[in-house]
Amino acid sequence: MVNENLARFADWTYGAAVLIYVFAMGFALIEQAFGAKAKAKAAAVRELATVGAPVLAEPLAVNAGVQPIGRRPERNRAERVGRMGAALLVLGALLHLTSIVLRGLAVQRAPWGNMHEYMTAVSFVAVVTWIVLIRKFPIRHLSAFVLLPIVILMFLGGTVLYSDAAPLQPALRSYWLVVHVAAAIIASGLFLVPGVASILYLIRNRYDYDQAKFVRFGPRLPESDVLDRVAYRTTIIAFPIFTFGVICGGIWAEAAWGRFWGWDPKETVAFVAWVIYAAYLHSRATAGWRGGKAAWINILGFSATVFNLFFVNLVTVGLHSYANG
Repeated sequence: MVNENLARFADWTYGAAVLIYVFAMGFALIEQAFGAKAKAKAAAVRELATVGAPVLAEPLAVNAGVQPIGRRPERNRAERVGRMGAALLVLGALLHLTSIVLRGLAVQRAPWGNMHEYMTAVSFVAVVTWIVLIRKFPIRHLSAFVLLPIVILMFLGGTVLYSDAAPLQPALRSYWLVVHVAAAIIASGLFLVPGVASILYLIRNRYDYDQAKFVRFGPRLPESDVLDRVAYRTTIIAFPIFTFGVICGGIWAEAAWGRFWGWDPKETVAFVAWVIYAAYLHSRATAGWRGGKAAWINILGFSATVFNLFFVNLVTVGLHSYANG
């Protein structure tokens, strides 16, 4: 029995979360565009002060970004906008979680039984991962680049791939839905972040090598080492979860179809993605394959994950085709 009122509230909070993510993207873009200039200006003023530049009067010093001694440093406008965007991101995540919980309560089951619900959960994991990372690394101004694929996923999940709240299909009525699919959701959401970080790493690395390339965009990105650590540390957490999900999928397949592995399209692409990410972690741990080469491998793994999510689920025909509904 489906609770239509809870399902309706779930859809409303879903739409509200998407809207707030769009606003958070806008604030992040403002910080990305103007934050670097403000920091460069403040650094120039500090440098003048250290070489014996005349001391400015307090009102002028505040306007120039220099704070009087003994006062808490004042944040520039771009940074304040960025913090507002981060606050919106947290608010959007709370609404996003509310939507998932309401959907689960409406259908009285795990809320990831179709493509709409699956992408909703994957997007939520990606958002939470990013919120954690921006507290650990100076990468908040990159939020728009992570939120863009998330908003696209949620837009597609709420329009083209939307499914009304309904009971599970018979093939999915198993406790392995909670274990196997949950592991796949967490791993996929985590993998989204290092995929974006690796793309940005290649751009920053290219700028560091040849400053005639990406001259406007490159300097606004964090140092290459920061992006590399973000990609590696997130992947090294996601990979064991992904491995656990693949193993659970094999156990479920044996219980449902009488074999652990049958080279179904989804199984095959998942295995290919697993091999790619294993190669990335191995290459990243080897000194000769750090940097750009490892980033390309990570991007290839991310591409395989996206291919598995869309093309395999929606185009090919296999034993996992029921996931389309």
